[in-house]
Order: sequence, then C-alpha cells, then structure tokens
Amino acid sequence: MSRYISVLTILLLSCQMEAANDIKDFKQSEPAEQDKITFSDSDWPWWRGPNRNGIASSGQNIPTKWSQKDNVLWKVSIPGRGHGSPTVFGNQVFLAIADIVKGTQSVHSYNRETGKEIWTKVVHEGGFKPTSESSRKGNSKSSYASASVACDGKQIYINFLKDDTVYLSALTTEGKIVWQKPITKYVIHQGYGSSPALYGPNVIVSADNKSGGVISALNRTDGEIAWSIKRPEKPNYPSPIILKTAGYNQLLMIGCNLVSSFDPLTGKKLWEVPGATTECVTSTVTDGKIIITSGGYPDNHISAVHADGSGKLAWRIKKRVYVPSMIIHKGTLYGVTDQGIAMCWDCKTGDELWKKRLNGTFTASPVLVGEYLYAISDSGETVIFKANPEKYDEIARNTIPGQAYATPAICGNQIFFRIAEYIDDNRVESLYCIAHNKK
Repeated sequence: MSRYISVLTILLLSCQMEAANDIKDFKQSEPAEQDKITFSDSDWPWWRGPNRNGIASSGQNIPTKWSQKDNVLWKVSIPGRGHGSPTVFGNQVFLAIADIVKGTQSVHSYNRETGKEIWTKVVHEGGFKPTSESSRKGNSKSSYASASVACDGKQIYINFLKDDTVYLSALTTEGKIVWQKPITKYVIHQGYGSSPALYGPNVIVSADNKSGGVISALNRTDGEIAWSIKRPEKPNYPSPIILKTAGYNQLLMIGCNLVSSFDPLTGKKLWEVPGATTECVTSTVTDGKIIITSGGYPDNHISAVHADGSGKLAWRIKKRVYVPSMIIHKGTLYGVTDQGIAMCWDCKTGDELWKKRLNGTFTASPVLVGEYLYAISDSGETVIFKANPEKYDEIARNTIPGQAYATPAICGNQIFFRIAEYIDDNRVESLYCIAHNKK
C-alpha cells in the first residue's frame, strides 16, 4: 500500500510540474480586434453576466422592495418550461423554452421595456421521448431548456439536448437560424444545462456525460469546429467559464475529478490537476490568483486551487454548495448552500467568517449589485443582504410566490426574474421585470 501511495504521489507531482512548465512558457494571443465582443453596462449578455462571475454592473438604481404588483414594470406569461436565465442585450430579453407536450424547443425574444413578445423561433421539433413532465428523465429540477442564451450583439447561441444529442444553434437577433451543429451524444443522468460561452471568433460549449463528453469551440460565423477536447466518461454539469486569473484568460472547467484550464482561443491545455469531485454544477470564480471548486457528488467540498498551473491547493473545506454558484468580492467568498444557508469565507484561508440560515432551498445563483447580494429561493423569496465580511447584514426580503430555479439577470436598473406559478393546478411560467415605478 505504501508503495502504491508513493507512486501515486510521484504521478501527481509530475502532473503538477508539467502543468506549471506549460503555463510558465505559454505566450497567450489575444483575439483579433474584429472578433472582440462589446456590450454596454445595461446588457446581461450571457450566463452569470458581463464578467461571467455573477457581479452586475455597479451604479445601478435597483429596487430593494417589490411584490407581485409593486415595482413590477411588466409581467408576461411564458409558454412551456425552462430554467435558463434571461439574457438581455440592447432592447431584447432572450429566453430558451421547451414545450414537452408540443415537443418543441425554442427561443423567445421580448421587448425589455414593455414585455411584448418580439419574435419566437422553434429551434427543434420532436425528439422528446416522454410526453409529460412526470415521465421526463433526470432530476426533477432539470428541464429541456436549462441553458442560458449567449449574445454577441448580432447573433444568439443556445444549447439544447434532443434525440440523446447536444446541439448548438446560432440565430440572428431577429430570430432566423444561421446554423445548427451536433456536438456530442449525451446520456442523461441528472439532466443537461450547460450554457455556451463566447470568446474571440468562437462559441464554446461543454457536454460532460457518462458516454464521454467534449468541450468544443465553433466559429461563430459558420459553426465550423475550431478545436475540440475529449472529456472523461463521467456525468458533470458546469458551463465553461472564461476568467482572467494568474495573468491569463483561462477557460476553466471543474468536475470529472479534475480541475482543468485551457486557452479559450486555441483549446491548448494550460494545466490540469486532480481535484474537485466527479459531479459539479457551479461555475468557478476567482480573486485573480485562485479559483474556487465546489460540489457535489460524491465529495461535498469547497476548495481553492492556485490558477498559476502549480496545482497547489490553497485550502479545502467540507461544505456542500452544489448548484448555486458563488461570488468573490473584495477578497471574500460568498455563497448560499442548496439548503438555504448564506455563508462567508476568507478567500486566502478558507476560514468561515459567518453563516445564516435564510429558510427554504436554493437552486438559482446569487447576484451582486454594488454591495448588495440578491439571492432568490426555490419558492420565489429574494433575500437581499450586504456583502459584509464582518457579519450577516440583511437588507430586505421580497416574495413573488412560485417556483424559481433560474438565476435572475440584473442590468440597466432592472431585475429580470423567471418564476413559475400554479394557476388552477397548471404550472405557468412568467417573466417579470422589476424596476422603480416611474411616476
């Protein structure tokens, strides 16, 4: 046994050394000027917002009080079901929606000021084996439209699972399909909800699953494969996240018992070390030096890994933050556990600074606006508390009763909630726009 442990230690150290050499010698190229994506402070262009870290643009005038009527700019009913976040670009709000009875997966566009539907486009029709939600495979919190749309200002991109295959589709912002590409076969375990990421000329998609998944980059113009990386045959659920950390733009993936970093432009592996756990959901965050992994199954944990390729583990604690992603603000890590406990840790040490039970369970990720964290529970109660490392400092609680699994988008002085209500035993989803009433 001791010999086995020694061999394993040598292998891990050699892996870490190789990773460190790779990133030390790597000369990263920036995307060409014409491939860079620009957006305004009033946009929420993709999953987890403009900086992909759950932090909204500062300086917004966001309400801290609302109800089903108060400070509701508009509300619109949504056909079908989906758990992806709203995406906001310019005057449009985009949502991915699946109607399991009709057998359709579609993208809908709404006017952000009025809620009026601008267009609807069916992206896929057929390919659903169940004909009702009760017979659908996977976790009860999954759906056939759990990914969030990504937008570059000219086109939108969305992932859907259909006929046991993950497809990536590109549409114009007017709702015309530009191209569709199959990415990989997919075996449902819990479900599929990975959202596309945009970087340079490419759109990047991941699909970890038990049949062996991939991370692939496709050209945004024509859908041609720019690069593709095979992944282990393990179920795993995070979206690919691109963050600047340790001086590099890094495409980061956690899960499959790995912590992995790639160059988002070329797909070159920058470093990879054993870690995290098999099944993760959260999108990683960074303080510029370390990245956070959390999960999951079978190992409930939160850990901090140095992002310089050294493979060094800064700290690891036994806490379960499985689905809601976390936020780093001014050297402090904030999170809400699936069971509804708000927690705060020191980024450098992992020391717990405080915790507070919020009541209820949570699936959506919190969003930081200025110094306030907005966290919506599964039952539609939004708890607003201050990003304060000294103590739990609650500002307000507001409830729109219903089922809330989607992370809200907060931009342009507006909050966009996706909430399902039950009317005469029928589940009806609605898109709410919360803003200060203009008088």
